[in-house]
Amino acid sequence: MSTTAELEDTLRQAILAKPDALLEDQSVMNALVSANERAMGSNIVDLRGIAMERMEARLDRLEDTHRSVIAAAYENLAGTNQIHRAVLRLLDPMDFESYLGNLGGELAEILRVDSVTLVLETAHPEQDAAVQRMDQVLKVVEPGFVEQYINPQRNGPDRQVTLRQMQCGNARTHGAKADFIRSEACLKLELGEGRLPGLLVLGAEDPHQFTPQHGTDLLAFFAGVFERSMRHWLS
Repeated sequence: MSTTAELEDTLRQAILAKPDALLEDQSVMNALVSANERAMGSNIVDLRGIAMERMEARLDRLEDTHRSVIAAAYENLAGTNQIHRAVLRLLDPMDFESYLGNLGGELAEILRVDSVTLVLETAHPEQDAAVQRMDQVLKVVEPGFVEQYINPQRNGPDRQVTLRQMQCGNARTHGAKADFIRSEACLKLELGEGRLPGLLVLGAEDPHQFTPQHGTDLLAFFAGVFERSMRHWLS
């Protein structure tokens, strides 16, 4: 028996032994389909082949969608866990100064941001010693600053959470880190009846961390928890 015949017989035996493996190998099947089309010639239209190609294209699209949905689900789960950890950390401090110090420390690390600033409006902007000590995370501003900062053009609906990109951050909110900030999340805080609004500003060096296309549900939940904890301290 010739060498070619031995090779052909070997291949034949291998295919007969594991036909399922042949069917599941996409590269082999594509090669067989192409060989079949060449054997039929250009004058014959293989409707079954055309249908198979369309089904393969549809399957590829479905697989891409499936992967995208799974990736989004994992990302959402990771974001939920992150916010849960941040909320628990908010509940740990036993005094207001520790609460503020936590914002720029462990809380910023949990949220993976480069700047965290709490902005409080007041009709009496005189700063006492405690406020000056926490100047890195606490900014006391004049009435109307929060609304002007969130929506300077006065257009669009009033949102609790505003996400945006920028060339650089605002020095009044991000302080010395302003030149490095490329995106931010602004969380408007309602601090109770008779009190002026507040603002929690999260800044990131990554321009894609906070964009208007991102969902805001988790940050809105965090803002709700944060403003309730602030009401506790302010009372």
